[in-house]
Amino acid sequence: MVKRHKSWPGAILLLLGLVYGTAAQGGAQREPAVHVYAAPGGTELKAYVFSPDETGGGSRSAIVLLHGGGWTMGEPQWAFARARHFADRGMVAIAVQYRLSDYKDITPIEATEDVRAAFRWVRLWADSLGVDPKRVAAYGWSAGAHLAVFAAILDTVATRRDVSRGPDALVLVSPAVSLASDGHVKSLLGGRAQVRDISPDEHVRKGLPPTLILQGNVDSVTPLRGAKRFCDRMRDAGNACELHVYKGFGHLFTPAGTPDDGWPKPDPTVSADAMARADRFLEALGFPK
Repeated sequence: MVKRHKSWPGAILLLLGLVYGTAAQGGAQREPAVHVYAAPGGTELKAYVFSPDETGGGSRSAIVLLHGGGWTMGEPQWAFARARHFADRGMVAIAVQYRLSDYKDITPIEATEDVRAAFRWVRLWADSLGVDPKRVAAYGWSAGAHLAVFAAILDTVATRRDVSRGPDALVLVSPAVSLASDGHVKSLLGGRAQVRDISPDEHVRKGLPPTLILQGNVDSVTPLRGAKRFCDRMRDAGNACELHVYKGFGHLFTPAGTPDDGWPKPDPTVSADAMARADRFLEALGFPK
């Protein structure tokens, strides 16, 4: 379940992104190349591409980064620190813009379609981006993690007759993966679908990509029980899922005793450890090459 208080002002959620982005401790201040990857209804959606400094033959693995913000707030810049981190490790890192829910016409359904379009765009333009289209991972936190997972769920064998629109590996931080009883998500959907229809734990199937979940045990926004439920179902379906729990920490690694639903204060040591675990997970799958 994702608990979102009406008292969350936009400035605090912005600070959430900026603070957590800083805590990720990205690498050198390289600037991204900016591309429009889709324009649904005339709305241009941008992909910010961070390429490694090194030159050389062959294509590189890629990682698509998806910010959180309750599906209603956020921007790709929140993910720039992480993007620089992965680019420093030899991956093409792409921070993606997606449409934000407006309680009217745009819902998490549209955001999921945007993310799927982003993965398709990366693969269609793989040659010019220097990307191996068979090694495109996703890194998402909170609502962004939900979008990454659901893109994978919808990327079935039937849809792959076209170009794959899902990730080949998933790194999920404080993920929103169990939503069935979430009132906030229900309000965003506006009756267009049942919350259960877009809750990842309700749609786990065989063939989903290897997944790493990094989660605090006292998370009040995306509780641990939801991550456990999702990961258990992944394993039952024959998929690889690793869940690492940080005891004494809440949403986005906010220390216990500090509210994690309005002004998160990610612990720098835990954040660094989480990034190191993400690196090792991806390295084991052969991505940073």
